[in-house]
Amino acid sequence: MFPYKQVKIKSYEVGLCFRDREFVGLLVAGRHRLFDPMHKVRVEIVSKRDPWLVHDKLDVIVKSARDRAADGSEPRSVAQRVGELLFGPPIDPPLAALSDHAEVVDLKDHQRALVWIERRFSHVLPPGLYAYWTGQKDVKVEVIDARNVRFEHDDLKVIVQSQTARQVLDICTVERSHVGVLFQDGNYVETLSPGQYAFWKGAADARVIEIDMREAMADVSGQEIMTADKVSLRMNALVTYRIVDAHQAVSSTDDARQTLYRETQLALRAVIGARELDAFLADKDAVSQEIEQAVRRRAGELGLEVVSVGIRDVILPGEMKDLMNKVTQAKKAAEANLIARREETAAMRSQANTAKLLADNPTLMRLRELEVLEKVATDGKLNVVLGEKGLADRVVNLL
Repeated sequence: MFPYKQVKIKSYEVGLCFRDREFVGLLVAGRHRLFDPMHKVRVEIVSKRDPWLVHDKLDVIVKSARDRAADGSEPRSVAQRVGELLFGPPIDPPLAALSDHAEVVDLKDHQRALVWIERRFSHVLPPGLYAYWTGQKDVKVEVIDARNVRFEHDDLKVIVQSQTARQVLDICTVERSHVGVLFQDGNYVETLSPGQYAFWKGAADARVIEIDMREAMADVSGQEIMTADKVSLRMNALVTYRIVDAHQAVSSTDDARQTLYRETQLALRAVIGARELDAFLADKDAVSQEIEQAVRRRAGELGLEVVSVGIRDVILPGEMKDLMNKVTQAKKAAEANLIARREETAAMRSQANTAKLLADNPTLMRLRELEVLEKVATDGKLNVVLGEKGLADRVVNLL
């Protein structure tokens, strides 16, 4: 049995050399002859084309390399180590140190790392021990302090597309016309403008509440209200509002829209309940303004701004509706009768004035008589029947 072992390492490969399951060094590219009479030497060949060194004994490999660097000793080959114990001076070249061909990243609990391969983002590393090969590919590792819960980076949009990023980051997007109220461990931090944001998982309890800043409407419908004169009616009102202070809107109440809805209900009952039905129906605009003033004061405490308050519908009970129709009909009939009487009085007054004028002016009376005869003659044949002499003379004189 030959005491030597032949190993060939390609230009893009490296050999992990173990003796008695202990890591002793690296074999670089080339042909190597290892003295191994006891068959305790094992070489694992890995490719440097995959920049990451993934091994179940990575911690042992890293620790061994660190120990050698700490005591200042140069790594020795398996042949040297075994030969020195059994057969004298070593005959093989020394093994390479891990630090010469790989870079070790040891991330603590509060650290994360961004990995860029060939200047393209690859993935995010959570806490742990990692090693990557140098020389074969351009690998860049950017260590980030995760104690800053909010993750900010110039290439955030590229980073959050990675699946590994979503495993260690909470990613949220604040849409257009919205803002995000950021709370960290229950404490208000800031109000976020539209955009994309990321927060490290496990670093803190970060929560973003998205608020729509556009105008919105609260439909206060089906409200049963009794007026001051004991008339029950149903009302539908509409409140137009918008949020002007997002932090106050989410901090002062659990649901700002529902609170505004309840405040409008109470304002409707307070304002309309203090008026009689006729007064309310006669000036609904004034009622709307009074309701708006009452709601606006409360809305300001909720971080809201009331744009307008309007009464959309007023629905009376069936019997009240019939009664109102009858009242309206009676009022209209009385108004029509009054107008007719006024017109008759005006006509009679005009006739009396005309008669007085004709009596005072005989010539005007003769002209009036001629106009009447002209109209009669124009409409048809005129037959004059003469009776007694006095009548005939008067007609002749008239003609």
